[in-house]
Amino acid sequence: MTDIYEVMRMNILSPMILAFALGIIVTIVKSDLRIPDQIYSFISIYLLFSIGLEGGFSLSEASITDFIGPALAAIAIGAFIPLWSYNALRRFGRLDVANAIAVAIHFGGVSSVTLSAAMTFLNDMNYGFEGFMPTLYVIMELPAFFVALVLATRYLGTQTQGLGEVVRTTLTGKTFLLLGGGVIIGLLSGETGQARVEPFFLDLFPGVLTLFMLQMGVMVGGRLEEIRTVHPAVFAYALIAPLIHATLGVVLGTLVGLSPGGAFILATLASSASYISAPALVQTNLPQAN
Repeated sequence: MTDIYEVMRMNILSPMILAFALGIIVTIVKSDLRIPDQIYSFISIYLLFSIGLEGGFSLSEASITDFIGPALAAIAIGAFIPLWSYNALRRFGRLDVANAIAVAIHFGGVSSVTLSAAMTFLNDMNYGFEGFMPTLYVIMELPAFFVALVLATRYLGTQTQGLGEVVRTTLTGKTFLLLGGGVIIGLLSGETGQARVEPFFLDLFPGVLTLFMLQMGVMVGGRLEEIRTVHPAVFAYALIAPLIHATLGVVLGTLVGLSPGGAFILATLASSASYISAPALVQTNLPQAN
């Protein structure tokens, strides 16, 4: 239990989470501290592309034979979560289309901090897991974001668009291109490419993320009062959905032959929610969402 509490302490007291808290405090004390829109846009692009690259670099080192089953499981989970979440939040949570899709995007996404905590926990407990598991971070997020963006284009875009146009618009959007393109570039360039860009795209990532979380805290702090207007079913969803997603991850992970540690990580990926790429995606594609 000591190890679990230490992992929790390290994550709660991480610079990213503390920067988020500072952003909320900044709003409460009515400070004029803000990150300019142009810099925030650059930070969003940097984070999305970096996540794609890191996933591609990890994928280049994986065995394709062992990777196919878990990858398909991750894709299935990623596509399922935003679909059922959107419908549940619309029907029971009484959210409008934009906000239902926004919440679905966040839960369809994956938390890198939660993934790191899960891997640290397994290492401390001396449980092994497949080396390609971190790559499933991006593999799960891409279909989740794709499905959510299709929903957004279908219900918030031009209503005369056919399915083919909806898919084309989603695939050519900058969010999907940054994540997917980053994966392809990382996969093709491999270890040599990683060595060349690692100082900028990987080493600087925690620092840039900390700035991003500061701005996220400012945005959240400005809307804390609006929580009172949220339907209780949304809070119920936030408590129940991770349990459903984790169960799905364990079941599918076991069925595709993952080790207990690998199935644990897949469940963690499924049950976590994104606070990096999803907020950036929502800010870019669904500015009307709360």
